Amino acid sequence: MASSTPTTEIQPGQSAELLKALHILTRDGKLNQDSRRKLKQVHHLCRFIAPLLDTAFAACADPALVDHGAGKSYLGFILYDRFFKARPTGRIFGIESRAELVRASRQLADKLGFRRMRFYDFTVAAAIASAEIPARVELVTALHACDTATDDAIRFALAREAGAIVLAPCCQAEVAAALRQGKNDALARAPLAELWRHPLHTREFGSHITNVLRCLLLQAHGYHVTVTELVGWEHALKNELILARRTGAAHGNARERAAAILAELGLDTLRERFLY
Repeated sequence: MASSTPTTEIQPGQSAELLKALHILTRDGKLNQDSRRKLKQVHHLCRFIAPLLDTAFAACADPALVDHGAGKSYLGFILYDRFFKARPTGRIFGIESRAELVRASRQLADKLGFRRMRFYDFTVAAAIASAEIPARVELVTALHACDTATDDAIRFALAREAGAIVLAPCCQAEVAAALRQGKNDALARAPLAELWRHPLHTREFGSHITNVLRCLLLQAHGYHVTVTELVGWEHALKNELILARRTGAAHGNARERAAAILAELGLDTLRERFLY
């Protein structure tokens, strides 16, 4: 059993009641090893998001942040507590397909008096079409949204012309599945296919290519993209962070490069997801 330790990772002014409700703090206000790691993860991500929020509040009187694949909304609640609560404006929208998690998040927001948080059990198509969410949003986040949920967040962000996008992708299975399906043909055609001959390599190469294609898609739609590490996360293989700021100027031949990669790797069935 992990031992309890002092709450040295709690930020000044941060709500202990919130952290207890999120099961990060114990009832007596302590952190165990697992919850300390979780809190450090979110706080590290907050350091990347904070300057984007400063820009958003400077540019907009009532900025909107949309968190896709929100799950239990750990990120949204901590962002609201640290950066929105003390301000008179600014809203956070949590999008999650599991209705029971949405209900729980609504109840917690009501309990804490976080009145400018909203939660919806929307599909990405419903979120894009919804009048409940502002037509223009300043920031879209997706924290460890599995499989195609990160792509859903990107699709939403592009539709709403988000000023900035913060993505921490998780397990990406779709590209790996397509690589496996066409592996024999690829091995016969080119030595390059040795990069994904073995199942472990297929999974990791597929994950890498997925994020490369996401970056090219964002660049093609007028975003400046930075890729870095989320230092301190528990799972080092899922330690990637994609930061995108909207400039409005498409990056040269990003779309053509993405199309060439899809063709070279035999992934033409995924053109609709990565080329639009």
